[in-house]
Amino acid sequence: MKKYALIGVALGLALLLGIALLMRGGNTARDPKLPAGADFVLQSADGPVDSKALRGKVLLVYFGYTNCPDICPASLASGGLALKALSGEERSRVKLIMISVDPERDTVKHLKEYTAFFHPEMIGATGTVDEISALAKAFGAGYIKQAARSDGSYAVDHTTSTYVIGPDGKLASVLELGAPTDKVVAAVRKLL
Repeated sequence: MKKYALIGVALGLALLLGIALLMRGGNTARDPKLPAGADFVLQSADGPVDSKALRGKVLLVYFGYTNCPDICPASLASGGLALKALSGEERSRVKLIMISVDPERDTVKHLKEYTAFFHPEMIGATGTVDEISALAKAFGAGYIKQAARSDGSYAVDHTTSTYVIGPDGKLASVLELGAPTDKVVAAVRKLL
């Protein structure tokens, strides 16, 4: 009799889990604690970067700027190494996009030159101050422009995370600064 009671409990739990998955749309890959993220249309040297047009690809999105002295180069170098570690077929299904949090200085031409240093397929994109602010907020990214120095230069403190967007356009995970290449590659391959 106990055996049948345990089977009944197990079936009941399986049914509840199934209902819960259906209510979530069956998507178990997305952590409910993640920010919502958002679709975007930004500008690059090669034309508009439209996240909806990139559906079916895994997007690695990083918020940074070209005058960043250390964090951005380290993060983008890691992303570039991850792209190089993927096969050509895998890489064709992935886009690494750096979104500038310094649209006042980062032109699309300069962004293209800067990102190409880390990987020729990396995209540098920007928009208006308001567009970037709203997009960063949707991803849970933050940045603050510091006061200008006497020479007119300034720094922008910013979040150091890379946001992994699945082929369905939903934020799937967030990789923190220093994530090893194999972890970045594993996060991408999980979604391919």
